[in-house]
Amino acid sequence: MSTGSTTEGLVAVGRSLDDADERNPYLYGVYAPVHEELDEGDLEVIGEIPKDLNGIFLRNGPNPRYESGGRHHWFDGDGMVHGVHLENGTARYRNRWVRTAAFEAESEAGRALWTGVMENPKDNPFGNTHGLNLKDSANTDVIFHRGKVLATWYLCGTPYSLDPLSLETIGTEDFLGTLTGDVMAHPKVDERTGELFWFDYGPQPPYMRYGVVGPEGTIEHETPIDLPGPRLPHDMAITDSYAILMDLPLYQDPEAAKRGRHKLIFDRDMASRFGVIPRRGDGSTIRWFEAKPCYIYHVVNAWEEGDEVVLDVCRVKRPAPVSDRRSKLAQMLAYLRLDAQIWRYRFNLRTGQTTEGPVDDDNTEFPSIDARLTGQKNRYAYNVHISPEETLMFDGVVRYDTVSGAKEEYRFGPGRWGSESPFAPRDGSTGEDDGYLVTFVQDEREQRSELMILDAADVAAGPVGRVLLPQRVPLGFHACWIRSDQLTASGA
Repeated sequence: MSTGSTTEGLVAVGRSLDDADERNPYLYGVYAPVHEELDEGDLEVIGEIPKDLNGIFLRNGPNPRYESGGRHHWFDGDGMVHGVHLENGTARYRNRWVRTAAFEAESEAGRALWTGVMENPKDNPFGNTHGLNLKDSANTDVIFHRGKVLATWYLCGTPYSLDPLSLETIGTEDFLGTLTGDVMAHPKVDERTGELFWFDYGPQPPYMRYGVVGPEGTIEHETPIDLPGPRLPHDMAITDSYAILMDLPLYQDPEAAKRGRHKLIFDRDMASRFGVIPRRGDGSTIRWFEAKPCYIYHVVNAWEEGDEVVLDVCRVKRPAPVSDRRSKLAQMLAYLRLDAQIWRYRFNLRTGQTTEGPVDDDNTEFPSIDARLTGQKNRYAYNVHISPEETLMFDGVVRYDTVSGAKEEYRFGPGRWGSESPFAPRDGSTGEDDGYLVTFVQDEREQRSELMILDAADVAAGPVGRVLLPQRVPLGFHACWIRSDQLTASGA
């Protein structure tokens, strides 16, 4: 069994002039990159793979290919998608790099050409279409739309299309030539209509654009959104009638940007604003609702109830954390240590009032729901539990019943760390807990990875099946489940 590279050749990446004796934790152990692209079946299974679980589990994440100069940030790595195809009780593993324009340029050069987000990007070859000269590595999310997988980047960049079975990169996704900009990290797909909803943002006006890709694959609606200045939004939500956009008080320090530094400011005197706009509405029709200052990385879901739009999110309590270590590297990496809780907003379209409050106090993030209910009222949310470790690690899965308030969880065990855990409906599923949760788990002690399958209706019971993988899967970002009927309908 291959475990991939762990430390060889990466020391230079984790050091800088002011951190010469400190190893960057996001390059070692469970974060260390792998370099082999595999395609293997006949995988060992502990327990069993349910025969009614058929589809593909995919997870994206950063996997640096070459050493680069300066301080390394976890977000810098080249995108690599790991996938397990489950079919009639069998499993097949594949992993492939996302072959972005930057990846291909560095492949041709045989070395790193870009520095990371913690270094001055002025000498980088190119960046996204807004002139942000950072490496667009498409390493953040994976979503399924119109028969293709889209890999996206966290700071708003070029989406890349992948084949859902082979994971080979098809190329940049410009929606049949209609995209004239970038796409944010987490576009939303409405499975009922076939639409994809997105925004992009940048340092120059218009600071945000909102758009809709129609079921035929072209952008059918696009409008500028008026913001008072540049922002760093990460996610959005949809309902049956609306899209919800965010104007949050976390943004890049403009003075630091002029000096080539990437520094964030959280302005506690600035309200959080949520814009509710008709799905195909002009930017002038957006209605803004104010709330307490915060930052939000990820949305759980949104829906409509009478005069209200309800929005569930993972709200970050401390968007500008203070490091408990002294080096500049540690201070910057402290931003990765999330402290979040599920939070509910209600925006009253009749009165203009905002109501907000916690659903739970526990530190959980990377939420998922039954994707068939995106934009409709859901009962269950499936989050990963954040460990108190120094770096960002997920030590368990939590199932929230947002109707009864009940919470159920399963912890992976000592030295075992998980990934985002999407809901995977069983064949013929009739409900949002009638299926399974699927997640990669990395065993730090065994240096081994597995696909874990949990019963979504009984998370606390532990895994019904564990598929041992042929190589280690480094900890990473976002995941999705593609049902077999979606593959069949798309001809994949």
